Amino acid sequence: MTQTLTLRRPDDFHLHLRDGAMLRTVLPETARDFARAIIMPNLVPPVVTGADARAYQGRIMEALPKDAPFEPLMTLYLTEETDPEDLVAAHASGLITAVKLYPAGATTNSQSGVRDVEKVQPVLDAMAEAGVPLCVHGEVTTHDVDIFDREQVFIETVLDPLRRRTPGLKVIMEHITTSHALDYLREGGPLLGATVTTHHLMIDRNHMLVGGVRPHYYCLPIVKRATHRTALAEAATSGQERLFLGTDSAPHLDGAKLSACGCAGVFSASNTMACLAQLFEEADALDKLEAFTSSIGATFYGLPLNPDTITLERSDAPVPVPAGLDVPGEGSLTVFDPARPIHWRVL
Repeated sequence: MTQTLTLRRPDDFHLHLRDGAMLRTVLPETARDFARAIIMPNLVPPVVTGADARAYQGRIMEALPKDAPFEPLMTLYLTEETDPEDLVAAHASGLITAVKLYPAGATTNSQSGVRDVEKVQPVLDAMAEAGVPLCVHGEVTTHDVDIFDREQVFIETVLDPLRRRTPGLKVIMEHITTSHALDYLREGGPLLGATVTTHHLMIDRNHMLVGGVRPHYYCLPIVKRATHRTALAEAATSGQERLFLGTDSAPHLDGAKLSACGCAGVFSASNTMACLAQLFEEADALDKLEAFTSSIGATFYGLPLNPDTITLERSDAPVPVPAGLDVPGEGSLTVFDPARPIHWRVL
């Protein structure tokens, strides 16, 4: 016996598409299920100016399958040399939706990021005045802070002071991983939102480390204790205000993942909606799934809700993890394994 679930077409508020052959390979996986996505700007070189964003947007649209109902929401990569006038003009024209703050060295291709947040204060002030949202990778990068504590320390020492200095700035804490971040979100008021990824809702550090190291679960921010994963899942499935989906689907070739110094990133675009349906079903909260994927984030960003729908089907037998993808001329790409049976698929 099958069961179907129809939802307003979802949005992904944190997505890596890369460029070139990788872009052409992974974009159809997102466009099949999602109406829009916030596109990360950490290319090499990064997407820093309005002209960079327009050029990257053009490459995305060229790679998009014909007639696919998908809109890339472009962002700029914040640096200590960012021109606030160019940034504000790009937002006013509708070219960009947000700006991304990477602490230098925090994650993939973040070397051009911000080392001293106070140096970008004039840009943040201009963003607050113009209503430009700031997406934040919330981790400190100093070597004296344990990797599992980087998010909490960032909130206390960087994010909270930043928001106090710039009270009118709309901020999105991206890919939160801890109960500490949830507590800060709940106390943060209407200008603070947060995204959470598919994989941080479904796996913890035991999945990555117990019984052997599993490189395809290695990501940044790194997965945390099971207690944090449980807190995130409970918040997402309860309809927590201002908490919404951002997959942080981040493709890396298997050769780069399975190496002596493997890349951080989980590629989940192919099966996110099936995984989330399973998670929300297990929490007896399928009625909350549409809000998490399709309305809370759009409302926070001030975007119209998508008019179209998607339908998922549940089967008694588990649905296999989607097969990996071949990136022409470069190698293979593995899809996220949620470490539990998944009984849903998108029709």
